[in-house]
Amino acid sequence: MMETAFILSSVLLISYSLLAVFDGVFLHLYKYRLYEHKESRFEHLTHTIRAILFTGILISLFINIESNNWFIFGSILIVADIITLVIDAYVEKDSRQFMGGLPRWEYIIHLLVNGFHFAAIAVFLVIKVNFEADGITLVNNFQEGESFQSFKLIAQNLLPGAIIISFLHLLVYSPKFNYYFNKIQLKCC
Repeated sequence: MMETAFILSSVLLISYSLLAVFDGVFLHLYKYRLYEHKESRFEHLTHTIRAILFTGILISLFINIESNNWFIFGSILIVADIITLVIDAYVEKDSRQFMGGLPRWEYIIHLLVNGFHFAAIAVFLVIKVNFEADGITLVNNFQEGESFQSFKLIAQNLLPGAIIISFLHLLVYSPKFNYYFNKIQLKCC
């Protein structure tokens, strides 16, 4: 069962990451430039916070999987992520006025991205948290199976990209960086 859970969590984590790059980098930063529009700057701030929180969740939960202290910290980050998501969803309608509202297809992408994100976390919690008659315990010694090692390796390999995307979200607030970032216009978009 644990092997299957690690495989499922790995697939969900990869699916989330691929869609998040498309949505968070290509659509939000490059195509729509949410950070440049007065009405969407707060939405961009929520995306920036969520990018940073995801980096912390990767480190605390998925990479340091065997540490209870990191697990507690990661659980706090998950709660902060949920609160930030609710705020993001609340402001999204107003922040997209400049483009006539959120396109239906992008709304569907948001549902999928967040579904994969929280499903990966939920499956991980099933692996980590053990409910017993005596109470709740946290699993620290995982079977060193191939799926466990693959899961950890995936999380470790996603970390550099998560850090870069977090910094990119922060850097577009800088007018100088923003100027050069806007110079990168591909012909396709």
